[in-house]
Amino acid sequence: MADNFLEYHREDYEKKKAEWLRKKRHLPKVARTIERPEDESL
Repeated sequence: MADNFLEYHREDYEKKKAEWLRKKRHLPKVARTIERPEDESL
């Protein structure tokens, strides 16, 4: 096994992670609301 095996894989991981984070930031956020019954006594 090459001495720099982990370094190469770490670089690939960091590139993929950065790309994923860039894509994630541009996704629309889902606004979640709590559905409450009209009659609070239920």
